[in-house]
Amino acid sequence: METSLIAAFDRLHAMPEVGFAEFRTSAWLAEQVLAAGYAVTTGVAGTGVVAVLRGGAPGPSVALRADMDALPHQVDGREVTVHSCGHDAHCAMVLAAARQLARTGIQRGTLTIIFQPGEETLFGATRMIEAGVLDGLDILLGIHLRPIQEARTGQATPALCHGAGTILAATLTGRPAHGARPHLGINAIDAAAAAINTVNTIYLDPMVPWSCKVTRMHAGGASPNIIPDKAELTMDLRAQRNDTMRALIERVEQAVHAGAATVGAVAETTVLGTIPSAVYAPEIVDLAREAIRAVLGPQGLLDPILTPGGDDFHHYVEAKPALKTGFIGLGCDLAPGLHDPAMSFDRSALAHGADILLHMVRKLLGS
Repeated sequence: METSLIAAFDRLHAMPEVGFAEFRTSAWLAEQVLAAGYAVTTGVAGTGVVAVLRGGAPGPSVALRADMDALPHQVDGREVTVHSCGHDAHCAMVLAAARQLARTGIQRGTLTIIFQPGEETLFGATRMIEAGVLDGLDILLGIHLRPIQEARTGQATPALCHGAGTILAATLTGRPAHGARPHLGINAIDAAAAAINTVNTIYLDPMVPWSCKVTRMHAGGASPNIIPDKAELTMDLRAQRNDTMRALIERVEQAVHAGAATVGAVAETTVLGTIPSAVYAPEIVDLAREAIRAVLGPQGLLDPILTPGGDDFHHYVEAKPALKTGFIGLGCDLAPGLHDPAMSFDRSALAHGADILLHMVRKLLGS
């Protein structure tokens, strides 16, 4: 399995595609699961692939999900697409497990393989949900590579506890004027500065990790002697709990409006996208612990990892609270970090991830 797994990773790594444009990636993955004996549906939510394998007896419906999209980067002045978050690795591990399970068969229930587009866009999972991928599903499993600071090769966590994430945009509207007569205008840049300073006065429960930061600002035009009447801000919000995120969004929106009002400007805020924090079924986390011990030994089992990073995987249980989910964090000596175009990792760890998923599915569906 390891040889074909590495070959699959190399193939996927060589054809990175951004969210909802994973045409070659999804076509190749569909070919592979079809050849393995799955019933395959393509074009789900655009470029998604869903493959189904049925057992001979009644049982639970279990799914393995892998995200497919890569990220755009500026490298040496050029815009390039790079698999800098390990989605190629996730697909390779899930594909390897899928092939092995097709060879040995499952005794009961149904196994579904989900290759999901657009995770980095925040909308991939929600569009798959709208396409009906959750219909009849009981258990959903995922896996993600972890940076070296969290886990080394030979280690894995049974619960990667992502936080909630939100991208919020604000438009601040003032009044234009000549630079020589600023008293006749309302400077939207002043409004943006006031809004940012007001946002920075927010305080929430310090026992719950959270953050809010402005990550983008656009204001002013080509002429430097015009008081600008429009400024646009984009903010990245993070919170470890969903209730904290809801409170944070409300406070940020209040702060932006109040800050803009101090200079006479008007603010409009829009939530561009949001992902919930992790909610896992305890019995699936216990099963993941068992699988990690079986594959890596007791020394390879880490405690649950709390991370401020997010994943749209958690939209699935948000949409279907009865769904039992689990999400493995796999150590692989990944450096210098996720979303770095120079990211690399120990490829031998991919076999560990595939074996952990195999162990979990075999316990649930038999083999």
